[in-house]
Amino acid sequence: MGVVEAVCTSAEKGTVKCAVESACLREAWGIEGDAHAGEWHRQVSLLAGESIDMVREKLPELEFGMFGENLVTRGIELLHLSIGNRLQVGETALLEVTQIGKACHNGGCPIKTATGDCIMPREGIFCKVLEGGEVKPGMDIQLIVHH
Repeated sequence: MGVVEAVCTSAEKGTVKCAVESACLREAWGIEGDAHAGEWHRQVSLLAGESIDMVREKLPELEFGMFGENLVTRGIELLHLSIGNRLQVGETALLEVTQIGKACHNGGCPIKTATGDCIMPREGIFCKVLEGGEVKPGMDIQLIVHH
């Protein structure tokens, strides 16, 4: 079982997201008020806090949201997930993995420029929202095994 370490949103695409105290996941949409919400397969993005820790060794001032991630997780191995896996967040929210990794913005985000590498294209996990609910730091997140 893992935990949600941070929840981040932004009003515009291509901008750094900012950590918020809580957010509302809306079924088949994403996070209310977030630029990446919509009727498509990348409604919510997840990134492991453990991965962010490694980047912080080179870039100590790195804040949550700088990769454009919506949810920062800790204690769940995102890299071992597969498309179709489901994640339960808190009591009510349910996410389904739809994409693993993505192309980096214009080949060079600020993090790649600063450190020579960006983890989001390899380690970012994208999901659609199957069931909505509030999400906030400290909530449990776990892989749901379904048949």
